[in-house]
Amino acid sequence: MKILLAACNAKYIHSNLAVFNLKACAKEYDSNVVLREYTINQQKDDILKDIYRCHPDVICISCYIWNITFVRELMQDLRKILPDVPFWAGGPEVSYDAEEFLKKNPAFDGVMVGEGEETFLELVKHYMNGSPSLEKTTGLVYCKPDGTIQNNGWRQIMDLSRVPFAYEDLKDFENRIIYYESSRGCPFSCSYCLSSVDKKLRFRDLELVKKELQFFLDHKVPQVKFVDRTFNCNHRHSMAIWRYIKEHDNGITNFHFEIAADILNEEEMDLLATFRPGLAQLEIGVQSTNIQTIHEIDRVMDFDMVTQKVQRVASAENIHQHLDLIAGLPYENLESFKKSFNDVYRLRPQQFQLGFLKVLKGSKMHEKAGEYGIVYHTRPMYEVLSTNWLTYDEVIYLKGIEEMVEVYYNSCQFRCTMLALEAEFDTPFAMYEALAEYYEENGLN
Repeated sequence: MKILLAACNAKYIHSNLAVFNLKACAKEYDSNVVLREYTINQQKDDILKDIYRCHPDVICISCYIWNITFVRELMQDLRKILPDVPFWAGGPEVSYDAEEFLKKNPAFDGVMVGEGEETFLELVKHYMNGSPSLEKTTGLVYCKPDGTIQNNGWRQIMDLSRVPFAYEDLKDFENRIIYYESSRGCPFSCSYCLSSVDKKLRFRDLELVKKELQFFLDHKVPQVKFVDRTFNCNHRHSMAIWRYIKEHDNGITNFHFEIAADILNEEEMDLLATFRPGLAQLEIGVQSTNIQTIHEIDRVMDFDMVTQKVQRVASAENIHQHLDLIAGLPYENLESFKKSFNDVYRLRPQQFQLGFLKVLKGSKMHEKAGEYGIVYHTRPMYEVLSTNWLTYDEVIYLKGIEEMVEVYYNSCQFRCTMLALEAEFDTPFAMYEALAEYYEENGLN
């Protein structure tokens, strides 16, 4: 019996922590579980050939907004050459509308909903030993032989410390980003984010975390990217990890954390100021500085406090900061967005990301899209086209601004020039506006 775990990543440098966790949880059947990673930039025929030559008895594949279209097309063709092999999907893109997904995608036999580690282990046992039965396996939604769909409901969340370490062998991760998880869930309720659906925040045991971080340090991994939704939401947890990576710094490894800047405290900022340049980088989601918008999306953020903390961290000149905005949020019209842009830009982060709202299945934003007049793409990535406050013309306009920010700010190639050019404009946004208009008028896009 061979059970294939497949992932289609966005880029070669990415890896899929989820499928490695699933394989680690089924370690007792290690010789029967085969893992394959591909990218959505590969030719589908090459992936079909590789999967076919694996001769799998069962196929399980992870689904996200960036790969679901690719995966659906791939599995439709794979079904033609492997007509008798059960196909299972998992991941956030299929968990929240599993029954509808199965109705629309007959190539699939079932979906593992929610956290998949324990569900996958039971599924492996089912195919290996016949027990437990599918009917008795929580976390599955699947098609029965008579064509009806059986929904066994979501499994209770698991203790994160029970998930085995996924990276005992690093030979498959050369030149790739290592993703690591020290907590699951989020204490906040941002309406555009799926992390807000599950309020049960839990942490991995700190002694386990330290042991695993030491493994990365010993192997001189270039970058470890924490996927914790708000890394510093628990002071004791964040301080223990930050102290550890400072005390055991190998001079090479960089650690990436997604944090809420406004809740950084004095002790944390004092510690961060002592880090080796390049040891850590911080990603900070501002999203908007419009108070009404922040309130409407159930976000807790004090931008004045964010400003103070970001500037304090920046003053040590040792930590890369990446700040985000989202266009298309409720009550954010073009003028409001310009203000948000200028507010964040003036903090001069090393990276400034201008993104666009994605209306994710299962999120509160998805439920309220009609109320907000949000029109968005039918196809993934479900990106905003217009709202009650932002026309499609204005969305297109902001796309031009986004491109100029990427080319002239985030590329870091024109720092002196851009500082000089800013002096010719009333606001930073006005400068990028002029650049975007110049590109448009001269066909440079």
